[in-house]
Amino acid sequence: MVDRQRAAVASLLDDLSEEEARARLVPSLTTVLGLVKHATFVEQVWFHSRVAGVPRAELGIPETVDESFALTDDDTVASVRAAYADACDRSRAIAAEHGLDEEYPWHHGPVSMRFVLAHLVAELARHAGHGDILVEQLRARRG
Repeated sequence: MVDRQRAAVASLLDDLSEEEARARLVPSLTTVLGLVKHATFVEQVWFHSRVAGVPRAELGIPETVDESFALTDDDTVASVRAAYADACDRSRAIAAEHGLDEEYPWHHGPVSMRFVLAHLVAELARHAGHGDILVEQLRARRG
């Protein structure tokens, strides 16, 4: 189920121009490209940092969730898609090394790999849904 949601998030960028992928249709920083960039952050926070124990600073990821949606001039459909694919590949490798009942620290108390996987399904599905609505609006603009 996690991989199904990962694929749904990645597919948001299919058939979008660079301009469309960056278009802000809501007051927040949420864009289709930003959603996929945020999903990369989610993979890194939960698997690369929390499960594998690599400090966020060493991973070079933002400190806050809001920052994870922010785009730079270097962010393109291709670069964000590649970063997301790489993060997902690394997350799969990390998850494969751990048992479902293993626990990891979290500010609300320890969480198991089961929790991490369930959380990813929920979060990625939510963002894929957000993205679907944005993509629908962008395609409608094409006329």
